[in-house]
Amino acid sequence: MQPFKLTDKQSEATNLLATIVTHIMLFGGSRSGKTFALVRAVCLRALKAPKSRHAILRFRFNAVKNSIVLDTFPKVMELCFPGAKYTINKSDWYAEFENGSQIWFAGLDDKERTEKILGMEFVTIYLNECSQIPYGSVETAITRLAQKAEQIAIGDIPAQQLKPKVYYDCNPPSKAHWTYKIFKEKRHPETKENLAKPSDYASMQINPVDNTDNLTEGYLDTLKALSSRARKRFMDGDFADATPNALFPEENIDKWRVTDGVVPDFVRVVIAVDPSGSGDADNTDNDAIGIVVAGLGIDGNAYLLEDLTVKAGPATWGKIATDAYDRHQADAIIVETNFGGEMCVQVIKASRPRTNIIKVTASRGKVVRAEPFSTLYEQGKVRHVGTFNDLEDELVAFSTYGYTGANSPNRADALVWALAALFPAIIKAPKKEQEKKADVHNMHHDLGWMG
Repeated sequence: MQPFKLTDKQSEATNLLATIVTHIMLFGGSRSGKTFALVRAVCLRALKAPKSRHAILRFRFNAVKNSIVLDTFPKVMELCFPGAKYTINKSDWYAEFENGSQIWFAGLDDKERTEKILGMEFVTIYLNECSQIPYGSVETAITRLAQKAEQIAIGDIPAQQLKPKVYYDCNPPSKAHWTYKIFKEKRHPETKENLAKPSDYASMQINPVDNTDNLTEGYLDTLKALSSRARKRFMDGDFADATPNALFPEENIDKWRVTDGVVPDFVRVVIAVDPSGSGDADNTDNDAIGIVVAGLGIDGNAYLLEDLTVKAGPATWGKIATDAYDRHQADAIIVETNFGGEMCVQVIKASRPRTNIIKVTASRGKVVRAEPFSTLYEQGKVRHVGTFNDLEDELVAFSTYGYTGANSPNRADALVWALAALFPAIIKAPKKEQEKKADVHNMHHDLGWMG
């Protein structure tokens, strides 16, 4: 086996991490080696300073456990510090070295555990995937950067105080995010005032192209095939231009994404179909037919399970929708009937005669229909099981000013209808409007949710 060697960019990042700067962020595309370099830096500090304490934090505990504790951390120890012994406490989730130093792993979504960990003091805090972490949580975490730890003498370097450090990494979100405000604009994200000590904040970009020796064959081609928004973020590693008053900020989608495929049992599953509004009978000139699958879990959260949107004729998309109905044992197929909806109903019946079809009518604009679900995304009441780049492109283009995307948001429209079916109270009309025809009147009636 060849001896391990950092990539050129990782070596450059390591030099930056060793400077006197307190706050350092590595940002860039996916699989670029950022996390490896930062975990290595934390481990090195722990080994150099006996009885020192360090924290690696992420927004969700399951994410830090799966990606760091069970993956990156053991790889770093095996490749970079093969002689160093450690144990992992799987009750309190920390690693302890023979010199008494500890690295604690935590998710900020676990309030009780977070309070316990943040009751301690640390000399290093690493905020992994920090684009998912609210700035208020960041400010709380860095108040615990207070441990005094002494680095042992190394060669000609005498024993000295280990400088407290905060490390950050992310696939860059939009320029509206606090990471851009702090590390690029050097302004406080809430007060908008210039940072008191801007020289104490530094950042560096690392991209997948800088880590090709460690990537699987074809991975860069996979990134090249992403949508322009996703490619800009996960391949080019650039901050996106901000959508003013965005309804569905990218970080809110990322924050609650289910990456391990583990979902709860469902109390209701629906297929939603948003038909194309123009074109020929075979749909060769139409927009795509929006088809999504979503379920309401026993935990009260909605889960986007599949995006089956397709540009095809009736026989094809009808079979796709009804196959999904059978595959997921769905409760209903929701069909928007404003444009070609009645034809869609007939297509579904032809493909599967005994399908429970619920017809809905759009009496309000796309943005008005989508807006009530913005808060649910922020609260984690809607979660994507995996990544749906095309659909998410459409979601992030919604703002209170309108839809800013280039093409019709068929996928997002279908998702909104699905969420309306799963959370009927969200879009229930005020009492004074009860006599008017609501968007989902028939849907509520058919599902028995009128109470």
